[in-house]
This record gives sequence, C-alpha cells and structure tokens, in this order.
Amino acid sequence: MKQRSLGRPGAPTTRQVSAIGLGAMPLSIEGRPDTDRAIATIHAALEAGVTLIDTADAYHRDADEVGHNESLIARALREFGSPTDDVVVATKGGHLRPGDGSWTKNGDPAHLKEAAKASARRLGVEAIGLYQFHRPDPDVPYADSIGALVELLDEGVIVRAGISNADVAQINEADRLLGGRLTSVQNQFSPAFRSSLGELEHCASLGVSFLPWSPLGGISNAADLGSNHAAFAEVAAAHGVSPQQVTLAWELALADVVVPIPGSSRPASIQDSLAAAELELTADEIARLSEGARP
Repeated sequence: MKQRSLGRPGAPTTRQVSAIGLGAMPLSIEGRPDTDRAIATIHAALEAGVTLIDTADAYHRDADEVGHNESLIARALREFGSPTDDVVVATKGGHLRPGDGSWTKNGDPAHLKEAAKASARRLGVEAIGLYQFHRPDPDVPYADSIGALVELLDEGVIVRAGISNADVAQINEADRLLGGRLTSVQNQFSPAFRSSLGELEHCASLGVSFLPWSPLGGISNAADLGSNHAAFAEVAAAHGVSPQQVTLAWELALADVVVPIPGSSRPASIQDSLAAAELELTADEIARLSEGARP
C-alpha cells in the first residue's frame, strides 16, 4: 500500500499512513451488516495495508449505543492476529444521534472534552491518534469548540487534532488557535460533490491532510456511477478497473495531501477501493475527470 503523510511535513506528530483509509461508518448505522461481516471488512482492510480508520462516537444506530463503531473497531484490532500498533484510528466528537434517525450538534467545550475521553476508553488507548471536531455548532462560538481541541492536545488526551465540515475561514481559525498544529480537514468531496475543492486546495497550500468523506459520492455500484459520471466509467473501461477505483485515483491525483476514506460494509468493496492506490492516471485523464470540478 502506498503511503501519504498525515499532518504537515516536518511536524513532530506527522506520520505515514496508507494512501487510502477505511471509512467505518457503514458498519454501525442503519443498514449495517452483522458483526461477523463488519469485523471481516475491517480485517480485509488491515490485511491490504490500511493504517488509517475513520470513525466517530456518533456512528451508531440506536440511542443507547453511542460509540458503537469505536467499540467495533477496537474489537477488530484486538482480534486481528497481527500487530496493529501502526494503525491510526481517527475519531470525531460534536455530533449526536438521538436515535430517531436525526443528527444534532453539540460543540460545547465541556462536552467535547468528555466525549474525547469516552472515545479513548472505548478505543482502549491512552491517547487518540487523531481527534476531529465533527461539525460546527451554530449555538457555540467556533473558537470555543476549537479551544477544547487545544486543551485535549495539551493534556495528552489526543495526539493530533483535526476538523470536519469546515470552510476556508474555519480552517484558518482552527489552525491559528491550535498554534499551527492542525493535522487534517475532513470534508465531503467526490465527483458528485465538488464544492469543497477550495478547501482541498487550501489544505494543499498549508500542508494539512485533506480526508474526503463519502469520496465515491454515496454511489454504491458501478452502474450508477457510470450513468451519472460518464467520464469516470469510460476511463475505468480503458484501464479495465471499476469506476470507483478511477474516482479514488483521481482524488489522490489532485494533491499529495489527499487521503480518501471510502466507506465499506463488505470485504470485497474495500479491497476494490484500495486497489486505486496503485492506479496511475494520465495527465489528460485527470484533466478530463476534473472538468467542471469548481462549483
């Protein structure tokens, strides 16, 4: 598996991770697989060389199972059968799921600090490898929420701090408040959702990792991807690979800071996605796929 930096080059906490990670949310929310298949999916990713797994305390289905995904990942790592010390589990706080299918927000600093400590307990770690503020809360000043990340870093509860669903101004504010210690930004980005291209490019200018969530645009099969994005299907046919692989290879080609985290709920899907790390697109193909990239 090819590697990419998680964090700024030269920063003391920067380390190499797999160029493509695993987005574990589908393993715990509505429509989730049974536990055996969920564990098998995580193990398939690990066997293929994945060293970055993304989760959140809000990745659960029912109101009484906060942290379901974190606990599932912790179990999968324990049961893998080989050392997993090189795996970074990136989790998030600040989003809540009351159990009725909705998503609410809580960016209160006290909540974020307690949520991070609870996540560390579920993950079975002394310090979380990467902790991200999940989504801005309009009822809490952004600086106050980021202040919680500053305290968590300084107290050693987390090793690295990131933000999610942020615009350029929020990226700059977070990085300033963190004293240049912002490791990553996780925003939605895919062929179907390109409005975060500006944030991707800004992260590239800063050397901050950009983790596209839902990097396949929520499209679960090649037929749908091909019909909605003909160029991706045509390039895929030319290479003899899936459109999903072309999509991830295109995102990797946009900037060295990009580390996609495709969601998967079965071993075969993550195995196919990870093959994109080895797919080399031509400059003409990248340009064609990037047409209309700006919103």
